Amino acid sequence: MQIVLHQPEIHYNAGNVGRTCVALDAKLWLVRPLGFHLDDKHLRRAGMDYWQHLDWEVVDNWEALGARLDEGRMWFFSKKAQRAYTEARFEPEPVLVFGSESAGLPPGLLQTHADRCLRIPMHPNARCLNLAVSVAVAAFEVRRQLQAASDGRTPCEEAEAAPPRHCKSRSL
Repeated sequence: MQIVLHQPEIHYNAGNVGRTCVALDAKLWLVRPLGFHLDDKHLRRAGMDYWQHLDWEVVDNWEALGARLDEGRMWFFSKKAQRAYTEARFEPEPVLVFGSESAGLPPGLLQTHADRCLRIPMHPNARCLNLAVSVAVAAFEVRRQLQAASDGRTPCEEAEAAPPRHCKSRSL
């Protein structure tokens, strides 16, 4: 799996996405311009200490990224997409693309790849999720699907085979 942050602006988010990538053994791509310096102490505090274990790369623009990765494996995440991320069936080696915190992905990119755009459904009162949270939600769904496929089960069969969960509640 590969994760792309297109023009990320907030160092804490990039650091936390890097930490998630380490947990998933995923490569992280950062597409310039970046809203922070890569040697920023806040970036290190948010996850850079994990980056010694992270496979990551920075490219100057979308065209440079496109020359390195197969766009046919890309999935584009946007609150403007019609299709929920849980409706997609991910093949091995997917590339998950996320936009900047303030602007999301460029409209032209979304239009060009409209059939590969996904959203994370949420309550209408929520404007959006934090970028690092969005990456984690999507990436762990991809991992779940790919693991189920490698076990020879569909995601639905995997969910049905899971043991029941028992929740403990506590009153305050």
